[in-house]
Amino acid sequence: MSGAPSAASASAALAAPSAAPSPAPSAARVVAVGETMAMMRSGTIGSLAHLPSVDISLGGAESNLAIGLRRLDVPVAWVSRVGDDPLGTRVMREIRAEGVEVHCTVDPERSTGLMLKSRPSGTTTRVDYYRAGSAASALTPDDIPDGLIEQADILHLSGITPLLSETAHATNVAAVHRAVAAGVQVSLDVNYRSRLGSRELLAERLGEILEHVDIVFGGPEELSIIAPASGGAGVGTAAAADESDHQALLRALEADGRQVVVKLGADGGATLADGEIQEAPGHRVDVVDTVGAGDAFVAGYLSAQLDGLDVAARLARANACGALACTTPGDWEGAPRRSDLETLLAGGAADPVIR
Repeated sequence: MSGAPSAASASAALAAPSAAPSPAPSAARVVAVGETMAMMRSGTIGSLAHLPSVDISLGGAESNLAIGLRRLDVPVAWVSRVGDDPLGTRVMREIRAEGVEVHCTVDPERSTGLMLKSRPSGTTTRVDYYRAGSAASALTPDDIPDGLIEQADILHLSGITPLLSETAHATNVAAVHRAVAAGVQVSLDVNYRSRLGSRELLAERLGEILEHVDIVFGGPEELSIIAPASGGAGVGTAAAADESDHQALLRALEADGRQVVVKLGADGGATLADGEIQEAPGHRVDVVDTVGAGDAFVAGYLSAQLDGLDVAARLARANACGALACTTPGDWEGAPRRSDLETLLAGGAADPVIR
């Protein structure tokens, strides 16, 4: 009869991070990799220095995107790491509750990242991050289950992950190599976060994967970070020195049939595909919270592509998703379902409020 585990073996087990979920059949058409943080946000206008209470939620560009896609009936998987703490449990529970397939390593040595979100005034939003040394900053290529990327149609990444740490950057690179080897399309949202690193560092790290990216998204300033200068990825460009000239940015980033999509906020969006620039206007809505609107925009575009729609229809859906996301507090709560889109795109209401 075998005896009870020794204290040494028990300690060793506790010291090692929980393994990523073992490979299992997946229906995910899109795989998104990146950090999701717990979020504490104020429901009242004012500084957190004075407000008496906050609500708990979660936020992260890749999980926002995943939830947005799932609400549009696209099977999607999210890969990340969280701490072995109540906030990590909440992050995984909430994302699973939205129907997203979760592949998340639980790390007993590091905490789940945290963000604080407040509205100092009626027209401004402030976000503070507490993510240095977080569980997700320890992402490694081994956190992505075997076969998960290979069975998908699209791998989606952002420019946030490579600035979290060297290992997180290596995870992005490894994921792209797996996608390329399997013939899976790669989608990239630049999503620059200045508090994580410089434009130069992001340009350098994204430059390692850019040639393999099939669809790239970003605002004009974000796209200018990776637009080619003197033959390489760099900051600012001769072809697109004026960041407001989004058409020049689109041209500068075109390569081997790549789709380039620029997010223009209230002005809508534009794309360059098959050598042709197309633009689509935005929607007028009563804005409550713009955080997460860009992720909803990308979810709308990718879902329309997976539905086989043309570029004009992809942009139309992307703009509608971004607009609807702005009408609800929270990073992902306002991500629309198909019925919401039908109401807005049919012009049945002056604004996208479902009553």
